Amino acid sequence: MSSAPMQLDAAEQALLDSLRAGDEAAYETLVRDFGGPMLAVTRRMLGNEDDARDALQDAFLSAFKAIDRFQGGSKLSTWLHRIAVNASLMKLRTKRRRSERSIEAMLPQYDESGHRVRDNDTWPTDGAIALQRQETRQQVRDAIDELPESYRTVLLLRDIEELNTKETADMLDVSESVVKTRLHRARLALRNLLAETFGTQAE
Repeated sequence: MSSAPMQLDAAEQALLDSLRAGDEAAYETLVRDFGGPMLAVTRRMLGNEDDARDALQDAFLSAFKAIDRFQGGSKLSTWLHRIAVNASLMKLRTKRRRSERSIEAMLPQYDESGHRVRDNDTWPTDGAIALQRQETRQQVRDAIDELPESYRTVLLLRDIEELNTKETADMLDVSESVVKTRLHRARLALRNLLAETFGTQAE
């Protein structure tokens, strides 16, 4: 059963009505109010300022063209977030990425007895907190960027942009099972890469 359209608040509805009426001031308001959060999305997805700003411009153009088709099934900010994500994905598809390492080389390694190779310490219990510290953010970003594109994209969509499995599958035009498999392997690989970076070994 499909859910009923979400009721927009008065401010969003007024903005939407003005946009549909072609009010130039409304377009300026949209860019001013939502440009910052959308740029943050494209930066996270692309990791390059020029590419992020290009994707943001593409996202706004897409939003302006599609504004008449917006049915209010979500908040305006949520709709724009999806458009920014999609613009980032389109940008990624047009870029020639460097040669990639296999995901297998990034996963934890085991010997014939089933024990982890180089199994020293375990991942610290406060690892999630540690990853939020300013001094580790660039290292985390660098580790994410090492992942093969198909795994990196799933990780970004699910864990960073917080799309659900179905939304991610629809955006990437793959099955939900593929999303789940790639996400599991991407998390394992990222955890292992970070463990190496921080001098510990992933569980």
